[in-house]
Amino acid sequence: MSRIAFTDQGIKKLPIGKHFDASTPAFGIRVGKNRLTFIVQRGADRRIIRVGHYPAMTLSEARTKGKQLLASTQLNHERITFEDAYTLFKKHHLPRLKARTQLDYTRVLDRYYVPTLAKRRLDAITSHMTDAITDALVKTPTEQSHCIAYGKTFFKWCVRRRYLTFSPLDGAQLPKAKRRKRVLTDDELVAVWHAAGEYGGHFGSIVRLLILRGFRRGECSAIENSWVQLDTVNLPGTITKNGRDHIVPLGTMARAILSQKSNHSVYLFPEREGQHPFTGFSQSKKNIDKLLKIAPWTLHDLRRTYRTNLGRLRVAPHIAERLVNHVAVQNEVEQIYDVWGYLPEMTEAVEKYENWFRSLLKE
Repeated sequence: MSRIAFTDQGIKKLPIGKHFDASTPAFGIRVGKNRLTFIVQRGADRRIIRVGHYPAMTLSEARTKGKQLLASTQLNHERITFEDAYTLFKKHHLPRLKARTQLDYTRVLDRYYVPTLAKRRLDAITSHMTDAITDALVKTPTEQSHCIAYGKTFFKWCVRRRYLTFSPLDGAQLPKAKRRKRVLTDDELVAVWHAAGEYGGHFGSIVRLLILRGFRRGECSAIENSWVQLDTVNLPGTITKNGRDHIVPLGTMARAILSQKSNHSVYLFPEREGQHPFTGFSQSKKNIDKLLKIAPWTLHDLRRTYRTNLGRLRVAPHIAERLVNHVAVQNEVEQIYDVWGYLPEMTEAVEKYENWFRSLLKE
């Protein structure tokens, strides 16, 4: 195997064998008895991929196509693995999404797909294999739904990149979500508050903030220290569900929790290494439930309970909806003409809620 500077005249005189270009080392020519074939060599196993034949393809055309093959992961008939494609998915697709959404994708794909499929060729992954992964989650329909949805997105991305001709999750149905109506009673809300205090840590603080401010759990855990002001916390649209910035007024109780800033991370509630926001919801929820003797509940039930109690306290609906950052709070005309932020009214409602809740705690 030689390495020379390819020229139009020089390649016609090459002896039988493989020869590689000095300027583009992985681009080469395989000279046989009857014809000359342009090739590229790529991958850890140094696999040879045919580019075209001379003279039907000129040297210039072959070099251009060869560079494209080397720069791209469009493998044609090359066998790409799930692991290879997933690495590229994280590099090229996930950065377009919100930071919290990126974490959700990697958590689900790493936990459920990678252990079984990592080393398998994409074109060898069947619907039976993916069904086995998702069917195992039948007792946790929300997690099963996430597993199917994120898996579908990944495999559809692979199809768009032409690593696959079709997704093994084509036709997979998301489990029908049950309409939740659970609202905690006053006694249950107090019990959860005390259990959160007993449990402590970041999770305990997050649960208490969910009770006091009706946050979505992902928005709450993603709060950065710099977003916390004296009387407000400013949630950017990059983490909110509706993509809108949300200025959240704080009462005395919520302010006391948010004032406990982390010294080793940009996040108020970081995970252990401090590089990411807290994510240990599932196990922490199981642990806190051991301290309680109430009917089954979810963290999102606290948000529903908060919004219900705002209505119970006669907070005007348009103020209550703003407090929980619901996208439908304004119609199109109001969005254009009503630019008042209603922060004073929201602050008054927050203080009213905290006073009511403090009376439940008998503090």
